[in-house]
Amino acid sequence: MFDHLEITVLPQGPRFPAQVRCWVNGADLVEEVIGGSGPYAGRGPYASDALPAGSPSPLRATGAARRLELGQPDCTGGCCGFLTVVVQRFGEVVQWSDWEVPSESPLAPAPSPPPEFHFDASQYNAEVARAEAAGWWQVHP
Repeated sequence: MFDHLEITVLPQGPRFPAQVRCWVNGADLVEEVIGGSGPYAGRGPYASDALPAGSPSPLRATGAARRLELGQPDCTGGCCGFLTVVVQRFGEVVQWSDWEVPSESPLAPAPSPPPEFHFDASQYNAEVARAEAAGWWQVHP
């Protein structure tokens, strides 16, 4: 059985531009791993970086493995590290593996990495294409 990916874009807030959140099997990965509320809540990558206008999203999977940033603590990834995953396509399967999670801080223990995920490449590609096409968060002069 394959895992299921949904991509959402949260609107711009008072401190950050629009951000991408990846939901796998109905769970928000940033919220599950980093936390989703309070002063040390995590955030996803900026929509302009994860779903850039006029070019393919880094979320797209290819045969070449690459590390993708999916989130960071509110204190910034430069402080405590990022939530990252290696994305690679193997035929009709997209695999997310080799997670890195933000480091432990005095305020919270280090989060546990998510399990390895395997997506049907057709569903995965359709979801990334849908998110790329939406573009409502892009600012036009």
